[in-house]
Amino acid sequence: MAQLFDRIALIGIGLIGSSIAREIRDKQLSGHVTISTRSAETLKRAEALSLGDSYVLSPAEAVAGADLVIVSVPVGASAAVAQAIAPHLKAGAIVTDVGSTKGSVIAQMAPHLPETVHFIPGHPIAGTEYSGPDAGFIGLFKGRWCILTPLPGTDEAAKAQLRAFWESLGSNVEEMDPDHHDKVLAIVSHLPHIIAYNIVGTADDLETVTESEVIKYSASGFRDFTRLAASDPTMWRDVCLHNKDAILEMLARFSEDLAYLQRAIRWGDGEKLFDLFTRTRAIRRSIIQAGQDTDQADFGRHALDGKG
Repeated sequence: MAQLFDRIALIGIGLIGSSIAREIRDKQLSGHVTISTRSAETLKRAEALSLGDSYVLSPAEAVAGADLVIVSVPVGASAAVAQAIAPHLKAGAIVTDVGSTKGSVIAQMAPHLPETVHFIPGHPIAGTEYSGPDAGFIGLFKGRWCILTPLPGTDEAAKAQLRAFWESLGSNVEEMDPDHHDKVLAIVSHLPHIIAYNIVGTADDLETVTESEVIKYSASGFRDFTRLAASDPTMWRDVCLHNKDAILEMLARFSEDLAYLQRAIRWGDGEKLFDLFTRTRAIRRSIIQAGQDTDQADFGRHALDGKG
């Protein structure tokens, strides 16, 4: 695959950053990759994994001469990173991020970045419950969506170059208004994680059911919730704080629908229950047809029988 950038700087080297680093190396998309992270221990681990070509603690040092800068930090740290790198960015460089809240990231970063660079916020919708440089792998972005939320007046050539980068990683790329992005992600990602954290927390708080019973008898539904609830707590704390309005709006709607379900169960309204479960089943089928999941009904069993 053709080299797209001479130098790329990766600020943050967790699941997303390390997966990007592996893809760049595998596909030879850049002549030089500089990796920066605030933890000396994490940086040392990234070097041991040969994820880049040079390794520095200072984000300012990392971006010097870079043609593409990818910020992969918890969204609450976006402003601090922007302030640190702004004076050292090369004119014409593309600066992007991978945060799942776009309105907040834009508000934090845009005021600090010079007009000489192309700031194009982005969000690859891909991930696992694991974090850190060891968690990354080639193929994380294949067949997944990457949403770009460019600001008005963004340079078309820079936008096309960033699109080509994500497409080379296997992503389907789409543009979206930042506020609309935040509402969409609030329902398809943020709310499910919040519900998962809450359900697993409720199970942990139950006095009538022991922890050993919760673990021993966990059915597939609860296991799926624990996967979401095992996600990086720092990242999800910041998501809740920085997409507050959209999340609260979706939580209010969810609470109304939950009350409707509660009434149907209380009054034995089987027709309403059947109608709801039928409609939601159709959504699952649509997700499989769209290629965003498979219909394999293994529920994690393949990992237990030695086939995974």
